Amino acid sequence: MTQQAADVLVAHELRKTFKKVEAVRGISITVSPGERVGLLGPNGAGKTTTLLMLLGAILPDNGSVTIVGHRLPRHRSRAMESVGFAAGYLPLPDRLKVREALGVFAGWYGVRNEKQAVNEALERFEITHLADRLCSALSSGQRTLVGIVKATLHNPKLLVLDEPTASLDPDVALRVRTGLLQFCASTGAALLITSHDMREVEMLTERVIFLANGQVVANDTPAAIAATFGYDDLEGVFMQLADEARRA
Repeated sequence: MTQQAADVLVAHELRKTFKKVEAVRGISITVSPGERVGLLGPNGAGKTTTLLMLLGAILPDNGSVTIVGHRLPRHRSRAMESVGFAAGYLPLPDRLKVREALGVFAGWYGVRNEKQAVNEALERFEITHLADRLCSALSSGQRTLVGIVKATLHNPKLLVLDEPTASLDPDVALRVRTGLLQFCASTGAALLITSHDMREVEMLTERVIFLANGQVVANDTPAAIAATFGYDDLEGVFMQLADEARRA
């Protein structure tokens, strides 16, 4: 079996232009089984556009995306069966209680023992106290937590998280990061995460891909990238790229 066939995610030479502005210029990304990868960059770097193309939500002008061997967009439905996605802006069914909503999602995912899967996921992220609360009564941070739980219900091979702790208090964010590490270790899931919190990235990931001006400018371990740019951590790298983007 070739390395490409073994990879959970393979994106090759993605390009996307909006109104004559090339937002993504030849980005290639791979994620191996069980690997935890950060996709980073300042505003305007092409990060969101790239993420949407990786999920098949928008089509690239050029390039290709393959998830667990399924080429997008033709086989997107099959590919998404192996993907869990969470972001704070995704809606929840407001008229259902949290446990009921998660049960519905588990059914859609084809989870065999829905009740057990829901209970285990709630316990993993320590939000069992929210189980009988209406989704409409949740705070933005609580909705984010439920979204992360939802994304893990079916033990996806690839977990994609867009700013998963942005609206969470520091203690809750730490709990979520711990839960994510435990989930990936126990299931073998690969993780692709975007975040503006460089400490979070250093805790959760083993490889980081930095984007700037629609291109990959660094792809290595957090420590190696920081050293290459002459900093002690990723915070300095991010600030430098953000400053360069503002002056461009």
